[in-house]
Amino acid sequence: MQSTATNTQISEVLQQLGIKELNPAYSTGLEWGGLGNPNTKEIYSPADGKLIAAVQMATAADYETVVQTAQKAFAVWQRVPAPKRGEIVRQIGDRLRQYKEPLGKLVSYEMGKIYQEGLGEVQEMVDICDFAVGLSRQMYGLTMHSERPEHRMYEQYHPLGIVGIISAFNFPVAVWSWNSMLAAVCGDVCIWKPSEKTPLTAVACQHIISSVLKENNLPEGVFSLIIGDAQIGELMSNDVRVPLVSATGSTRMGKKVGAAVGARLGKALLELGGNNAIIVTPNADLEMAVRAIVFGAVGTAGQRCTTTRRIIVHESQYEEIKNRLVKIYEQLPIGNPLKEGTLVGPLIDKDAVKAFTNALEHVQKEGGKLLTGGSLVSGEGFESGTYVRPAIVEAQNHYEMVQEETFAPILYLIRYTGGVEEAIALQNGVKQGLSSSIFSTNMRETEAFLTHWGSDCGIANVNIGTSGAEIGGAFGGEKETGGGRESGSDAWKAYMRRQTNTINYSTQLPLAQGIKFDI
Repeated sequence: MQSTATNTQISEVLQQLGIKELNPAYSTGLEWGGLGNPNTKEIYSPADGKLIAAVQMATAADYETVVQTAQKAFAVWQRVPAPKRGEIVRQIGDRLRQYKEPLGKLVSYEMGKIYQEGLGEVQEMVDICDFAVGLSRQMYGLTMHSERPEHRMYEQYHPLGIVGIISAFNFPVAVWSWNSMLAAVCGDVCIWKPSEKTPLTAVACQHIISSVLKENNLPEGVFSLIIGDAQIGELMSNDVRVPLVSATGSTRMGKKVGAAVGARLGKALLELGGNNAIIVTPNADLEMAVRAIVFGAVGTAGQRCTTTRRIIVHESQYEEIKNRLVKIYEQLPIGNPLKEGTLVGPLIDKDAVKAFTNALEHVQKEGGKLLTGGSLVSGEGFESGTYVRPAIVEAQNHYEMVQEETFAPILYLIRYTGGVEEAIALQNGVKQGLSSSIFSTNMRETEAFLTHWGSDCGIANVNIGTSGAEIGGAFGGEKETGGGRESGSDAWKAYMRRQTNTINYSTQLPLAQGIKFDI
């Protein structure tokens, strides 16, 4: 099919979003296109296995159209005063509020996360819009004293131009908004390549934004969408007309993007894999720790970059933590993500299920002990074949599978016997460096965790879990997580170029460092 959803439930949601026609391959902002491409991809819901729609994948020619349209839009958009750009983002945020429920439902049904998490993802978009509106009046530079008399020095920030955004299936809209809304108030225009596994949520967001652009007589291409495979990502990564590429996904993918962008001396903002740990010390509040562990480990069915994958527990608490977690895991409500009371939805597809089972087989061969879970859920309501029982495995930190990120609900339980320094070393002893957490009521332990010789992750939490970051802080990680920072704090600077200015208002021309050069 070219332009209609095949699933009745999706059709109803799209109607609630005000989308009368679902045009597929790409959008330059206000007009849809790409209809001449016969290459289509069928989209199935992991919730029930039903065909949602088939979208046409964009071609290289489609990509060229999008880029040229974005270039024209940038010529106009960069001249709009930043507070006025913030006003457009405010309107987008209000429109997202208006459509929060149906858009959250679409996120849940297409991606598989439970409805509450779908609503939370839309709320993240609203929150970043609010943040960006305030930012539009606060993109400050610095002034500094010149060593030369009657000179003034300052620095300012200018928009980069086109920002390419490659997003992942697990947060099909939120992470895009972190980038696009900040980039927009900075004066950039955006080209969004969503995951080909979750294109309909992207289409819905593009439709909402396009209506705001049209109402404000703004040009096509301020926000652009292109749905395609890896070829489109490669074109974007190698395109000198795209000065910044922000990519979210696996470390393997990020290394390719980083290499391509770096080869042309462009800028890459990478948010890649995580292998996140929670340390539970002898001084931990176990009630709090257990709740945080369960949400962090099974939320989004283990498909968050901030998912809790390792629990590093002191031997004095080990058996109690293990027994409590196993008991809770065996009672977890698994089912349709749109059904009230469900806590664990499906994996995104059968390839993810295969990765889940392969990882469990591998770690057990290494010596890991499966304590609970690990099986495929079958029967009525689970026909999609993408539901699994979250697993807990006793393991050692050095095991090959423990060192890798498996994007599925596998929790490795690791014992430590010494002081907090041993636990921190275990936590740091992986290639990734995204999120980390410690549960302790001992100030010396928590402060050690937060020192520069403590956690080596971009996010370090005390007495909360590894997932559920707020938009106010900069989000990102170190090592093979890529080093990028998105969302709050001063992450906006990634979307701008810095310029230092010196103004001479004297009648002389003194040189810096007292150099004499008279002619």
